[in-house]
Amino acid sequence: MKICKSADKKLENFICNGCSVQTSFNRVADQQSKCGFGVQGVCCRLCANGPCRITPKAPRGVCGADADTIVARNFLRSVAAGSACYLHVIENTALNLKEFASKKKKFKGEETLNELADKIGIKENDKNLKAQKVADAILDDLYKRRYEKMELVEKIAHKPRVEKWKELKIMPGGAKAEVFDATVKSSTNLSSDPIDMLMHSLNLGISTGLYGLTLTNLLNDIMLGEPVINKAKVGFKVIEEDYINIMITGHQHSFFTALQDKLILDEIQQMAKDAGAKGFKLAGCTCVGQDLQLRGEHYKDIFSGHAGNNFTSEALLQTGGIDIIVSEFNCTLPGLEPVAEEMQVKMICIDDVSKKRTADFIPHNENSQEDTADYILKEAIKSYKNRRKNIKINIPKDHGHDDVIAGISEKSLKKFLGDNWKPLVDLIAEGKIKGIAGVVGCSNLTAKGHDVFTVELTKELIKKDILVLSAGCSSGGLENVGLMSPSAAELAGDSLKEVCKTLGIPPVLNFGPCLAIGRLEIVAAELAKYLNIDIPQLPLVLSAPQWLEEQALADGVFGVALGLPLHLALPPFVTGSKLVTKTLTEDMKNITGGQIIINDNVDETAKILEDLITEKRANLGLTNTQDNSLVQQ
Repeated sequence: MKICKSADKKLENFICNGCSVQTSFNRVADQQSKCGFGVQGVCCRLCANGPCRITPKAPRGVCGADADTIVARNFLRSVAAGSACYLHVIENTALNLKEFASKKKKFKGEETLNELADKIGIKENDKNLKAQKVADAILDDLYKRRYEKMELVEKIAHKPRVEKWKELKIMPGGAKAEVFDATVKSSTNLSSDPIDMLMHSLNLGISTGLYGLTLTNLLNDIMLGEPVINKAKVGFKVIEEDYINIMITGHQHSFFTALQDKLILDEIQQMAKDAGAKGFKLAGCTCVGQDLQLRGEHYKDIFSGHAGNNFTSEALLQTGGIDIIVSEFNCTLPGLEPVAEEMQVKMICIDDVSKKRTADFIPHNENSQEDTADYILKEAIKSYKNRRKNIKINIPKDHGHDDVIAGISEKSLKKFLGDNWKPLVDLIAEGKIKGIAGVVGCSNLTAKGHDVFTVELTKELIKKDILVLSAGCSSGGLENVGLMSPSAAELAGDSLKEVCKTLGIPPVLNFGPCLAIGRLEIVAAELAKYLNIDIPQLPLVLSAPQWLEEQALADGVFGVALGLPLHLALPPFVTGSKLVTKTLTEDMKNITGGQIIINDNVDETAKILEDLITEKRANLGLTNTQDNSLVQQ
């Protein structure tokens, strides 16, 4: 059976030899022929006169829309959909925080609560009222009308960026209203102005990044605990056969607060023992698993580890070691359904946006978490008892690593550096670290194969003494091949290798889930503030080499709004419009300072990103020798 390649050869071998049911790795071969109109973004099916396809002989649709309008319209709709997904997450997280506070549960990240409240101007001594007011401030912004600007943007974003966004007139109004009007704007016979639609996309990117990413992280830290740097186990080896294993998929970590709290109770673990197991374990897969890994120091007794990213999940089920799947958001592949059926694995969904055809749906709300947790545990025991006598367990214990450095966040990294950014700034100024690359986002199976472009590009960057920070499914791929273990220092250039060995760190730092792209923005903003410069001036570049979903496009537009160069191995369905392509890849440099770079060659991409870092260093008065001095301005 033909399968696509993976950078993770042990995973690839398992899929070839250990999987009895088709996975995405098999199905990709049947989808090799792509629609040329779809790839270029020049197909429109918004009305009954279509679908219209733009060609040299038919340069306009029936309504008169040309390639520029159709491509910009499709792009805006995709960004709006991606933004909506992240706004769904921050909305639920804020509601969960309100309920958390109303029930006076213990905050595991009270320091973050106080810092965030101070930043947004909330004065309140009672910590529960303070948390509720923080949540209300976020929700109030999300629900504003479009012409009412969201108030927290100016309070949490880097000031020079805010000034640039005001100048460009892209400060977002109420985030949900912005998504609503983007859908209206891109409908039949409405906007035909591609530049206006691209500027609206930037607007959506800002609210996506600051609310859906940054604030979601901080609210989760308040409830679930601030990340602590630690060594973690990753890969299939995290699955412990003798336990009842609950696999969670999605992005909404706060949905599992009640379940996690119950799992640490002796009487709950005894329930599993009474069923013949040693206890319950949570197994991480997809971004919510990485969120748990990020806070793993708080959940040592119940979290077995992170097994892999979205396209690893189907194979993970086929090990037979998973007893139940609980899903609450995307990255929950439809392909899990036939595998779950084959392996007799119960599926439960707790948010209807990710409802799977064969899953039980238990509606989650802030008041029902206890009941939902009880139901999950009851069904997990039932599934364990029913399936374990019928299913052969085949967990490849040589897959993964035992020494991945996890728990890295903007706060834990700064604490590691002595609670000051100066050591990192000095290493960059001296040329020991040439610059920083954020290699972020999804995994896909089309950019050279599963995680292949991501892994190969990362190896080339660290060879060039560029420190890599990762967030998203990219992290799952990079950690499973060993690039987030300290021994990976041997793969780095001489200068970066010396830094890594001295500090005991890998050359690729694991910030966790895709939501943690918001953490990278905090690091960038704090470094820029320390140096009294704007974010685009930093020797910092981004690559989302294997972007997959509309959410990734919303992430990417946030990066461009921040003024950063963003590399993609695959173009985002815009190449059918010369105007849109030129605006995103060239003209944007004079608008926000950022740009999109499209290149499907690893070596060329690494050189482009290195040259951009070198140029930024030169603009800061730095050469590539180790005799520079970059001091706080």
